Parts: sequence; C-alpha cells; structure tokens
Amino acid sequence: MLRQRIITAAWLAPLALFGLFGLDGAGFGLFTAAIVLLAGWEWANLAGVAAPGRRLLPVAGLAVLIALCWASGVAWESWPLWLGALGWLVNLYWVTGYPQRLAQWQSTGMRLGMGLWVLLPTWIGFNVLRESGAVWLLFVLLLVWGADIGAYFVGRAFGRRKLAPAVSPGKTWEGVSGGLAVTAALAVGFAVWQGLGLASGLALLGATLVVTLASVLGDLLESMLKRHRGIKDSSRLLPGHGGVLDRIDSLTAAVPLFALLQGGVL
Repeated sequence: MLRQRIITAAWLAPLALFGLFGLDGAGFGLFTAAIVLLAGWEWANLAGVAAPGRRLLPVAGLAVLIALCWASGVAWESWPLWLGALGWLVNLYWVTGYPQRLAQWQSTGMRLGMGLWVLLPTWIGFNVLRESGAVWLLFVLLLVWGADIGAYFVGRAFGRRKLAPAVSPGKTWEGVSGGLAVTAALAVGFAVWQGLGLASGLALLGATLVVTLASVLGDLLESMLKRHRGIKDSSRLLPGHGGVLDRIDSLTAAVPLFALLQGGVL
C-alpha cells in the first residue's frame, strides 16, 4: 500500500502543480473543471447512484453548467460563491445534526443537489482566485494542507474531546485547535511576505481562521456521506489515495469561501 501511495504521489503532485500554477485562462479552467467533474462522478456514487454508467448523467449536467458559467462570464463572478456559502450553512446544519436530521437529505435527489452547491462554487472559486493572482491560490492550498497537518499531529498527541463522533470519530477539538494555530502562523507569514498593512493583515488572519474551520466542515461532510453510503473511499481513481473527493474534500469548502472573502477584504 505504501509503495502504491508513493507511486501515485510521484505523478499526481507534479501534474497538480503544473495544472494549478503552470496554466491560466482556458487551460486552467479546463484543468480544474476536469478535477471537479471527476469529483462529481464520485459524488453521484455518494448520492446513491451506484452504477458507473448512470453516474454519467449528473456529471454531464454539471459539465453543461460549467460550460454555461464559462460562456456567460459567471465563472469569475462572486454571486455564485454567496449561494455556495449559503449551501455550506445548510451542510453545517446537517453535519452537526447527524444522524437525527438524516431524513432531510438522504434521498438521492437531495444528495445530488448538495453536490451541485458544493462542486460548482468550488470550480468558480478556483477561477476567481487564479484571476486574483496565483499567490492567493497558493495560500489557500497551503492553508488546507497546514490545517490537516496541524490537526493530525496535535490531535494524535493531545486529542481527547471528540469533534463529531457520529460523523468522524477520530477528529478532536484539540486537533482543530492545532490546525488553527498552524494556519494563523501561515497568515502572519503571508502578511509579512506580501507587505500587507496592519488592517489587511488582520483581515487576512480573520479570513484564514474562518476558512480553516470551513475546511474541517468540508472534510466532515464527505465523511458523513461516506458513512451513510457505507464506503471507505469515494472511489479508487487514485491508487493508494482513494478518490479525487478524498483529496479535495476540505478544498470544496475552503476555496469558494476564501475566494469570496479575499475579494471582499484584501
């Protein structure tokens, strides 16, 4: 398993870095759309569409919406990000109320709708951030990775109080605190690097803490859906690493929210 994980990472990491930072314009839009559509294929399974062939229909629908957003210029506008933020408030309500509120979202149609307000704003958020400058796209990626690393090590060392035991028993409040500490340090470092003034630096710090918490919610949402579906990984598209959604679940919440906040306060 470790050998397979290393082999997959050896080709996946350079591909991801080239696509995210070596491409721009239409090339970047197509690259990120491909990621989101693969995640959409996996989401259809989480929604209860088990047959691989049948999953192509919701993926095709998502592809059409992406194309329409690109053609109309919506791909670089902020209002879809506001709709996505409202959707994440609903997701928060469901995650914190699992399994008591299961009946509200367990139908296949509702889960597919949930995927729409998660995945489409993710793609738009990528485009908005890339348009703002690669540095902010880099920042949100480092934010999510830093939050994961901080949560993992602090949670293992000091974790006692369960965050959401019904959804993801391994996560703790101490782990969340560790993730917040790492991303706060990252925000301070970026503020100094970019030469931000005090007001902008504090705004970046505040946005970072909010987005860090959102990234945790993104992870919990996918964990909730997988638990309900009775599966460990979203797919086997990435040998040794599970599926695309398993790698970008935190980003689906962090990217659109940071794109929204970055445009408003920085």
